[in-house]
Amino acid sequence: MTTMSLTTLDRGKTTVDAEAIEALSAQLRGTLLQQGDAAYDEARTIWNATVDRRPGLIVCCVGASDVIRAVNFARENRLLVSVRGGGHNIAGSAVCDGGLMIDLSPMKSVRVDPAARRAWVGPGATLADVDRETQAFGLAVPTGINSTTGISGLTLGGGFGWITRKFGLTIDNLVSADVVTADGKLLRASQTENPDLFWALRGGGGNFGIVTAFEFQLHQMGPQVLSGLVVHPFADAEKVLEEYRNALETAPDELTCWVVMRQAPPLPFLPAEWHGKDVLVLAMCYCGDLQAGEKATKKLRAIGSPIADVVGPNPFAGWQQAFDPLLAPGARNYWKSHDFTELSDRAVEIVTEAIRELPGPECEIFIGHVGGAAGRVAQNATAFPQRSSHFVMNVHARWREPAMDRACIGWARGLYEAAKPYAAGTAYVNFMPEDEVDRVEAAYGGNYQRLLEIKQRYDPLNLFRMNQNLRPKQSQRAA
Repeated sequence: MTTMSLTTLDRGKTTVDAEAIEALSAQLRGTLLQQGDAAYDEARTIWNATVDRRPGLIVCCVGASDVIRAVNFARENRLLVSVRGGGHNIAGSAVCDGGLMIDLSPMKSVRVDPAARRAWVGPGATLADVDRETQAFGLAVPTGINSTTGISGLTLGGGFGWITRKFGLTIDNLVSADVVTADGKLLRASQTENPDLFWALRGGGGNFGIVTAFEFQLHQMGPQVLSGLVVHPFADAEKVLEEYRNALETAPDELTCWVVMRQAPPLPFLPAEWHGKDVLVLAMCYCGDLQAGEKATKKLRAIGSPIADVVGPNPFAGWQQAFDPLLAPGARNYWKSHDFTELSDRAVEIVTEAIRELPGPECEIFIGHVGGAAGRVAQNATAFPQRSSHFVMNVHARWREPAMDRACIGWARGLYEAAKPYAAGTAYVNFMPEDEVDRVEAAYGGNYQRLLEIKQRYDPLNLFRMNQNLRPKQSQRAA
């Protein structure tokens, strides 16, 4: 009898009968892919080009029944499992080597009830998919800043972006989730149904099961917002950042302003002589009345002597895609990040020194400001622990050639280490690369032990381990 060799949970090898694989394929509404199939390479290719793994099998799911069958097959055969939503995760955990990849990307449905202000979203939907449907009704759910990101991974890790200060994190707007657990059961998680699982899903990542549907609360917003970029010469960076900090002290919840430091891309509104030069960009969005936004952004826009100011009324769905060209798939990427409760003078010095040593034209540093409504949620209300008003620094190394791996990764790690004494100690799990397994406990802080207890109940064998993993005690003993 023909068999296939596949990777097991303990990273050994097992053989699976071809008949069993054929039987699984016959049960699916979706498709089962193996190496050599025409769609296999496309299915295993994700946003971060440093990840080049080859699953033994890929189940492309079109509904919850496919997910259940794939989970049962993996559990019964003790196969290593990875789960792909949008495939945008920096760690590349959507793809495993030799095991079973459960691909949710075909499950892109988004259904909006404008009267109830609710959206039901499939786990394969991107942020662009969600925005298109919700903004058609002048409604929104707070998500991230790159529209090609998958809603599933973003939500399970927390989710923050341009309207988080007004409406909270993505998880703060999650009403319920349908979840396939490691035993193949489909559960509903909400404040009243399996509330412990619901608590853990909101920030605990994919450790507890596979979400097959999200229900979100929506907010009236848009379709236009006041948004755009103010570009400064990098020579003025320290002064701009000092005034930026001061301006945010009185910023209303409707206003979010992030900092981007990098070499200027050839944007049409920038003079040609600035293309490729180091710049500091204030990227801002005001999600309320446009006239009120002009007043609220005045202090930020009065800083220094900018090269360009292109802040104005824009469709929110379009603004959500503003950074897509800088974050398109196909490049090699490595991230390091810190949370800061404040941007101290020394932290600013360290960051600006790093920009002067950029290893490549696509490397950059983002500094996001989080707080407002997201900061008025108790630290233990969800698995996501960092609720104080704070800054998130994402050191984004991005390059094209493998020969640049060492320089770009080394630059990101060096900045991370230099800034560490001034950071809060917590971390946003969606920004953590694959090599930060020793940072998971610190990332969850006081919520870590409760997460471990819930993981033990729902996934004691650690079937769902391709993530920023919370290892149950049984799995720890076996290691």
